Amino acid sequence: MKTSLKTTLVAVSMGAFALTAASAQAADKWWPVKVYDASSGENVVTTYSPLEKASKPWNLCVSFPHMKDSFWVAVAYGIVSEAKRQGVNMTLLEAGGYENLPRQLSQIDDCIASNADAIIVGPISEAGLAKKFEESIAAGKPLIATVNPVKDAKTTAKMYVEFDTMGEQTGAYLLDHLDGKPASAVAFPGPAGSGWAESFYEGFQRALKGSNVKIETEMFGDTGVGVQLKLIQDALQAYPDMTVIWGSAPTAEAAIGAVAEIGRSDDMMIMSSYENQAMLDAMNDGEILGFATQYPVLEGMIAVDMAIRALEGKELKTFLKPIPDMIAKANADQINMDLVLAPATWKPEYSVTVE
Repeated sequence: MKTSLKTTLVAVSMGAFALTAASAQAADKWWPVKVYDASSGENVVTTYSPLEKASKPWNLCVSFPHMKDSFWVAVAYGIVSEAKRQGVNMTLLEAGGYENLPRQLSQIDDCIASNADAIIVGPISEAGLAKKFEESIAAGKPLIATVNPVKDAKTTAKMYVEFDTMGEQTGAYLLDHLDGKPASAVAFPGPAGSGWAESFYEGFQRALKGSNVKIETEMFGDTGVGVQLKLIQDALQAYPDMTVIWGSAPTAEAAIGAVAEIGRSDDMMIMSSYENQAMLDAMNDGEILGFATQYPVLEGMIAVDMAIRALEGKELKTFLKPIPDMIAKANADQINMDLVLAPATWKPEYSVTVE
């Protein structure tokens, strides 16, 4: 039996992106798209379209936590593509990892001291960067936060997804896939205390509440594939009847080999709470049921448009959220993958210069 939760989530999310799935295939035109406008404190579905072109070649300075995986490469692709389309200059810096907050602080200092007109940040830590955000704004440089949550620190504008909503999407899709059949799940949310892992898991639990899916236990741990593999092997021994493995993208990567090794690839459902290229490949190969997406390419594109709007005094929605989706083989043809991941052949570009 399909739940009302699933119906509600899919009605919003699939309705949001069905319009763009065909139209955004045209070169450079990724709009209109549906997003949540949370500027008022409530999530209001709205249609977003960017400016046609910037009025001048502004200089944007961008700092990301890292560029080590296809997720942040996707956000970078969105940044680069929109900077080129609107005719602005862009410099992209990356801190090398979430453990490198001091490096990101230094990079933002460099952005403030440079000729940058606006700064876009994928923040490593809201608390650690809050003061630096204020310094940027005080220096007359709009500060746009993207992808990672910034709930209280001052920004000019921001866009991020609620991770619990993504977790809820995966749970709702699982229930729809099972169609009332019972299942036994073990959850592997990610690093305990990270905040995002707990949020993803909270949403997953919320979706399954009162259903025929029993969560046997949750096993937190670092998102290295090796760590996740050990947790999965322990779970398979402790819960031999489990039929669902839910967790981070590295969890799903580790699970594919672990279940194949014990001959259970055909009856184990593997789900990822977020997207990367490996998850797309695994889904297409039938190795996982699917994964949630927050449309990282879109987040990069809108961040650039937000910065330009702030600089030009144009109408600016100060808090937007992507409407997440669950991607599986059953609905992949309805999803605009151009807004999810960068083209497989795209090589990261760290600067855009207007000719």
